[in-house]
Amino acid sequence: MSAVFTFSTDDGHPSDMKMAELLGKNGLNGTFYIPITNREGLPVMCQSQILDVGRQFEIGSHTYDHCYLKNVGLVEANRQITEGKKRLEDLLGKPVAGFSYPGGKYREAHAAMVQSAGFEYARSSMNLCFDAGLSRFEIPTTIQFYPHTKAVYFRNFLKAGRWNKRADGLRLALQHNSWLERMYALFDHSCEQESVFHLWAHSVDINRINAWNDIDRFFGYVAKKVAVQNRLTNQQLASREYFI
Repeated sequence: MSAVFTFSTDDGHPSDMKMAELLGKNGLNGTFYIPITNREGLPVMCQSQILDVGRQFEIGSHTYDHCYLKNVGLVEANRQITEGKKRLEDLLGKPVAGFSYPGGKYREAHAAMVQSAGFEYARSSMNLCFDAGLSRFEIPTTIQFYPHTKAVYFRNFLKAGRWNKRADGLRLALQHNSWLERMYALFDHSCEQESVFHLWAHSVDINRINAWNDIDRFFGYVAKKVAVQNRLTNQQLASREYFI
């Protein structure tokens, strides 16, 4: 296969409208994981905005109110998972296939709840991966669009496991002092290896660091190198045979 590109953004901030605009401009697919409200006080897109984004891109669930599942009991965790799905489906008028764990905080029991709730897959925040992982309910990513320090990548690498599969990603991440150069290097490696590159982001962070031009340029770079048929939503990635 040739290189595969997938993109996802979390939290449903109104800035996701800008993200959808840039993805569309560059002919890319994307998945937007949206809670109904955000317990941290950040705004979430209104119904008309969610419907607008959902006309062109995949909408996934991010719990009912952006709840870190490891911080609540199992009953509340299950409510967060099921109610978030139901409310989004009522709003969209169609099934919601995907789920993303807020903060990447979850346990095995939570992954089982997500599956029992009727989701087809779930995305984690494990990084430095160039595949779809071992399970459809723990799909990893390659890199977050954010100026993390090298130490963040090293800690994630040690904590999350799958070290043999992620060693190339860590090596490339540590080689580059510029976080943008790091992102391009990992993407170029994915193209060379004809593997999966999964970029994810928070739109509100891009506002904070004033990086909309940077992500627009990167989307344009991706569009020049990835065939149209390999620009996937997370659901499309999960439905294909990219698992180890």
